Amino acid sequence: MRVTGSQLVAEILLEHDVDTVFGYPGGAALNIYDALYEYRDRIRHILTAHEQGAAHAADGYYRATGKTGVVFATSGPGATNLVTGIATAFMDSIPMVAITANVPDNLIGRDAFQEIFITGIAMPITKHTFFVNRIEDLADALRNAFRIANSGRKGPVLVDITKDVTAAMTDYKPGKPLPLNPPPVFTDQEVQEVAAMINAAEKPVVYFGGGVAASDAGDELNQLIEIADIPATYTLMAAGIIGYENPRNLGLIGMHGSIASNKAVDRADLVLALGARFSDRVALNPKKFARKAYKIQVDIDTSELNKNVLVDIGVTADVKEFLTKLLPLIKKKDHKEWVAQAMEWKKKTGDVKCQDAALHPSEIIHTVCDLTDKETIYVTDVGQHQMWAAQYLKHDKTKDFITSGGLGTMGFGYGAAIGAQIGCPDKRVIHFTGDGSFHMNLNEACTAVSQELPIITIIMNNQVLGMVYQWQTSFYGKRYAATTPERKTNFPKLAEAFGAKGFSAANPQEFEEVFKKALKEKGPVWIDCALARDERVLPMIPAGGNVEDIIIG
Repeated sequence: MRVTGSQLVAEILLEHDVDTVFGYPGGAALNIYDALYEYRDRIRHILTAHEQGAAHAADGYYRATGKTGVVFATSGPGATNLVTGIATAFMDSIPMVAITANVPDNLIGRDAFQEIFITGIAMPITKHTFFVNRIEDLADALRNAFRIANSGRKGPVLVDITKDVTAAMTDYKPGKPLPLNPPPVFTDQEVQEVAAMINAAEKPVVYFGGGVAASDAGDELNQLIEIADIPATYTLMAAGIIGYENPRNLGLIGMHGSIASNKAVDRADLVLALGARFSDRVALNPKKFARKAYKIQVDIDTSELNKNVLVDIGVTADVKEFLTKLLPLIKKKDHKEWVAQAMEWKKKTGDVKCQDAALHPSEIIHTVCDLTDKETIYVTDVGQHQMWAAQYLKHDKTKDFITSGGLGTMGFGYGAAIGAQIGCPDKRVIHFTGDGSFHMNLNEACTAVSQELPIITIIMNNQVLGMVYQWQTSFYGKRYAATTPERKTNFPKLAEAFGAKGFSAANPQEFEEVFKKALKEKGPVWIDCALARDERVLPMIPAGGNVEDIIIG
């Protein structure tokens, strides 16, 4: 079958069961968008307000559905506007295929209008980039993009196609997705060695991250901690893998992690790290992290082993495969005293409410949890509200908590919430944001309105750039440089201007009342929640510190 390069793009998307793409058209991408019009009954295109929002939407779409996110952009600024979204996906190991159009091949290297070397720009923040200036290479590049994005440690891939290629004719031969690269091979000896260490430990702790979520190893992990009676702690990327009510759940680890998780790791004689990379927000002082413990790290990416914290055993493996082999070797244990000690630490929360505050973040989040079902998807931006959400949400499923962990991208939330809602139209999506984060990408409200998406956005509005403000309060002598913007934005009125519904709340009673109203709306809703400026995220371990330096309140 004879097709244009643009039609070929559409056909290969269909080969990979892609029925939704996010993007923004432009001159160099006109041929692709003309083909999309032809395929509009099979491929739905979601027009966003900005390419960054499109990239975040593709990201959120994957996190909610497990289906590879696809984003389109034109050349020049269209392509460069994707960069933050691609980098966010890269840092959180999210499979995404970014397809950009470029100027015709005869103009490449001539500083043509809207020409940019996007493959060079994106190379450090992708698993791979393809520059396609020959129609003969297009099909292979696209099929390999999906294979690479989903093989091993997942991540984004960019395919840049010149405009002449999108117009050129070629023969299309239907194909199937290429097989993924096989997972790394580990030995029986490695499994046996790890099992022996777990069986011998008296004070073990499991510390797990996004790799457990990526390999869908939640069931295996829960079996492990139950059989071996091991308390567990997790990173932002793994919230929800063990249930909120699980007695072995120590909560979040690291800078804003729980007292229990940080103390348990510090006192442990064995730390089993699964799909986690000992980032600087977890191992704030690498030399003192789990200093009494024998450390084991299992990760699909060899480069993560011993990168941040030196371990005693490092195993390159898919976490699910490794745990499947490990579980039969684990002896039934009872660490009653150790678990009891951890639960005692867990009673100390450190969340001291600001004295002049009428509304506390915990009151907002607990109300949300009480009034929504367990299938609700929670999305956050980045800042204090993100940490409060991680601390107070009653997580039950990893896919139901979507946040920017590695890059910490302010403005991530609204685009990601849109992608999640598009991918899961039957689920409730709640978007937690701060006034600082929300100002960055609230333009995507027009997307939520035009698509009639019932996303409820909860703005934790303390009138400051809260996380930086908190640091300035604690460590910079209250010199509030550029963190008190004194903005006068009326969020409820602005919501109405976009065509959404807007409410405000200043106390728990008002919030419950307006949140119940929001749940009845068919389109997007914003709730502006007034918080005290001096409300802090606690506990907190300063950068470079250890559990001895923890600030409780």
